[in-house]
Amino acid sequence: MPKINGNEIKPGFILEHDGGLWAAVKVNHVKPGKGGAFAQVELKNLRDGRKLNERFRSEDKVERTELENKDQQFLYETDGRLVFMDAATYEQIEIDAELLGDRRPFLQDGMTATVQYFGDEALNVTLPQKVKCRIVETEPVQKGQTAANSFKPAILDNGVRIMIPPFIGPDEEIIVHTELLEYSERA
Repeated sequence: MPKINGNEIKPGFILEHDGGLWAAVKVNHVKPGKGGAFAQVELKNLRDGRKLNERFRSEDKVERTELENKDQQFLYETDGRLVFMDAATYEQIEIDAELLGDRRPFLQDGMTATVQYFGDEALNVTLPQKVKCRIVETEPVQKGQTAANSFKPAILDNGVRIMIPPFIGPDEEIIVHTELLEYSERA
């Protein structure tokens, strides 16, 4: 694995640090008036979700790790475990459902998601960026309510509550951005 200098760390890098695998979430490069420059890095542990703030000076060496991405199909959930299948080998793996957090309701049967591996260990699941959902419950459409940036609450078919534009009514299909958990467009 390649070693990089502390000032080369960017958000999204996977680092091997303190005996664990960490994702760089935020990176702030600081040049104080006195002393050497450093990078203030917010790290998130990929195995247990802990967060850590660390300072790396430019002369510090850090192990950068590449994760292997595999597209896998979601089959079903059982006892808080998500079962995915590799389309090429038909091999099935189980991943803890808590890994997805508040994005879990957007995972649909048969959906293809990207699973990130470190060796044989599955560490993260990335859903497609946009998912089609149906509105189950919302306020009725009101004539003349076209003010810019006005939104109303709605409940989706997966139970998630989001804000939608006022012109969308119940039983309509919309596209939801899974990373931001917000309305994107009509389907």
